[in-house]
Amino acid sequence: MIIKSQLRIGLVAAVIAAGLLALAASNGRAEISRRDAQALAKTGLIYIATVRKDGNQSKAAPVWFTTTADNSAVLIQTGPATWKAKRIRRGSPALVWIGSADGPAFIGKAEITHDAATVNKILTDFHDKYWENRVMGVGPSGARFASGERIAIIITPTRDLPDAFTSAPGTPAPPLEAAR
Repeated sequence: MIIKSQLRIGLVAAVIAAGLLALAASNGRAEISRRDAQALAKTGLIYIATVRKDGNQSKAAPVWFTTTADNSAVLIQTGPATWKAKRIRRGSPALVWIGSADGPAFIGKAEITHDAATVNKILTDFHDKYWENRVMGVGPSGARFASGERIAIIITPTRDLPDAFTSAPGTPAPPLEAAR
């Protein structure tokens, strides 16, 4: 009896563990791929496009960026009234090209965040990375975030896009998740 109970408990635990692993795998990779991490380390700009209500890509805009401390996501900032911010509030994914509008690309879940640690990471990293921010005060500042003039956006990659994928405003955007 005890052995059968232990076997049942072990079987139930194995089924639950397998289900959790399958669920985690279906939710995307939630980290920056090796290909993209290498490209991000060599550039100061990424190009961001969002998805319009009609399902088509917007024009890719160059932006400054940093990554989260665990290298799982890209952090950017923008004005709250930009099309980028409006579309992200609506739930649009972000298409990201690294270094140029035809560089390595990924698609990810984009979210506006008011997390103080994220804002501080953007401020610190932009100050260290971009001389225009450090010397001329161009870009975000604590005062601009505090006043609501700037908002922070976190983009968590869900999948890499093919090497030949380029920015093409007005064309259908790829799905957030890959076809199975």
